[in-house]
Order: sequence, then C-alpha cells, then structure tokens
Amino acid sequence: MAQSFGPGSNGPLTIVIDQTKVPSDQRSDLASKAGKALTDVPGAATATPLTATKDGDVLVGTVYSKESPQSETTTDLTNRLVDTTLPEAVSGTAAHGYVTGTTAAQVDFRDIVASRLPLIIGVVVALAFLIILTVFRGLLVALKAAALNVLSIAASYGVVVAVFQWGWGGPALGVNGKVPIESYVPMMMFAIIFGLSMDYEIFLLSRVHEAWLRTGNAKASVAHALEITARVITCAALIMVSVFAAFIVSDNVVVKMLGLGLAVSVLIDATVVRLLLVPAVMTLLGRHAWWTPGWLDRMLPHVDPEGGEGD
Repeated sequence: MAQSFGPGSNGPLTIVIDQTKVPSDQRSDLASKAGKALTDVPGAATATPLTATKDGDVLVGTVYSKESPQSETTTDLTNRLVDTTLPEAVSGTAAHGYVTGTTAAQVDFRDIVASRLPLIIGVVVALAFLIILTVFRGLLVALKAAALNVLSIAASYGVVVAVFQWGWGGPALGVNGKVPIESYVPMMMFAIIFGLSMDYEIFLLSRVHEAWLRTGNAKASVAHALEITARVITCAALIMVSVFAAFIVSDNVVVKMLGLGLAVSVLIDATVVRLLLVPAVMTLLGRHAWWTPGWLDRMLPHVDPEGGEGD
C-alpha cells in the first residue's frame, strides 16, 4: 500500500463534523468552509471531499498524511487538525469537529500512556521503597533497592530502543528496518520486570538482614547471603530468560519487543545488578545500610516477615 498509494494510505484520519445544531440554510456554507480548510493542511498529502450523512447532521471526510502512521509528521498532522484546523473551520457556528479512526486513537492512547508512565513508575517505586523500609528498617537499603531496580528497567528500555527503533541488530532477530516502539510496551515491561527484580531483591536482602541481626557483621552478612542465594537466583533467572527469549522467534513484532526486553532485563538484573552491584553497595555501606532515623523508626509499623517473633 505504501509503495502504490503512499505511506499515508496505511493510516487515514477520519474527519467528522457534527452539525446537528447548525440550521439547514447554513450547512452548505459550513461544508464549503471546512472543505477549503482541509485542502492545504501542512503534513497532509490529500483530503477527500466532505460528505453528509443521510440525515445531513454529520459531515465525514478523510485526510491522508504524507508519512506513515507512526511518523512524527502524522502525529503533528493529527494534533494540528484537532487543535487548529477543525476549530477554525467550524468557528462562528454551533458545529463541532473531531478526528477519529485507528491512527488518531493510537496517537491519543500513546499520549495518555506517555503522560501517565512517569507517574506509574514513581508511585510503584515509592511504594516499594516504603515496604522495604518498613520490613528491613534500613533507609539506605530501601533507597538502594529502588534505584537499582529502576536501573535494570532502564537498561532493558535502552536495548529495545536500540534494536527496534534504531535498527541495531534487527535483521538477526527477524526485524527488517526501524520499527516504532508500541505505546503500551514500556508500561507492560515495567510492571513485569519490577515485580521480578523485587522478588530477587527481597530474597537476597532477607538473608543479609537475617545474618546481620544474628552476627552484627555487615560484610560477613553480605557474603553469607550471597553464598546461599546466588545459585537459586541464577537458576530462577535462567528459567525466566529462557521463557522470555522464546518469544523472540515470534512473527509478531510486539511480541518480539516484549520477549527481548524482558529477557535482557532479567539477565541484567540477576547478574550485573543482583549479584554484583547489590552486594558491592551493601558491603561499601556496611552497618550504615541498616541505619534509620529515630523519628522515622517510631513512625513505621513493626513487621515480622519471617514470623519468628513468637518463637
């Protein structure tokens, strides 16, 4: 379609003008004015004439972008139609103009997800910080956990962008050319990856905290916890990496994105982050990792995750 009819043919923008409240004798002038407004819109390759429905209450037309649906030009065209072109076309009347269709819906959905993603990440990371702080009573431990978990997620985002959006190594994975990142992929990746990384984090921290309470030796506690959990974390990560990597062979490019991103993230999290950075940071922090201001310790509820207080 792109070769024969232009790249914009894959993502038409449907124009709808509701003229229900416009008097019948003014509808012809409105259709003429709106049609002229749609003829020279920057970024538009062509626009079909506006056609009235059988009852005459709605005008419908189609605008085709000069570029593909995922291009920035098409996004700018959609926003221009919504914010400028259609409001000016129906100004002075009781009509309302709308842009709809698959492409317009995707632009709206992407903008909503993009605007909400930082809030989602912030809320989830903050809640995880509070839970770790409450359970382990260590301010720096909680800060370290939140920061390093975000690090592994950011690394996986970078790999997905490099492979699909920049085209690095794409042909080896069955991806031809540059492919835009589907709008909901980063949010799904964050939800899954953060859950898995927190599992590994809690598993390791529980053993460190257990040894710290028993011995009071910060460095030895980290070494002991790493000794008894490293194999388990590595085996669990290998299973998850294998499962996610299996999706890379799929013909669906979105499934490839999720498979590659999740596999890389778990691999980075279980090796570089969980078995290297976390023990290193904990060793450098020493006993200060378990420090909590007195006023904060009094505010936090006391939780016994191991259920051993009554023993």
